[in-house]
Amino acid sequence: MTEALELGGGERVLEIGTGCGYQTAVLAELAREVFTIELEEVLGVAARERLGRLGYGNVEFWIGDGSGGWPEAAPFDAILAAAAPARIPPRLLDQLARGGRLCMPVGDDVRDQELVVVHKRSDGTLARTSLGGVRFVPFRAKPGS
Repeated sequence: MTEALELGGGERVLEIGTGCGYQTAVLAELAREVFTIELEEVLGVAARERLGRLGYGNVEFWIGDGSGGWPEAAPFDAILAAAAPARIPPRLLDQLARGGRLCMPVGDDVRDQELVVVHKRSDGTLARTSLGGVRFVPFRAKPGS
């Protein structure tokens, strides 16, 4: 997934699903800034503390619902999500900068998901590529969001 983002070092990246923070650290090594969102408070707090101890100063953390992205920090040159929605949330595509890439699993059944890369061209049109079948946890949002 990281390779599919084609990072060059100067990007602003949105990560949805911080988890333990491992992928966050990888992205922080490869990009200028990382904005990461984790729904589960225990995981997000632990990752923030862990990455802080390791000296990652180019990461912003948000504990909350990532289904709407992080509009206040948009646009992003790259977006990576570690959970599968049935369809790519339009709000994420809206926050993707022209020339940017989004990589995430998509599918409404854990047995029928594909890893998708969406490239937003300079004219704002979208090109979608499938990288094959995958199995990820379902994308979750807080009720009412």
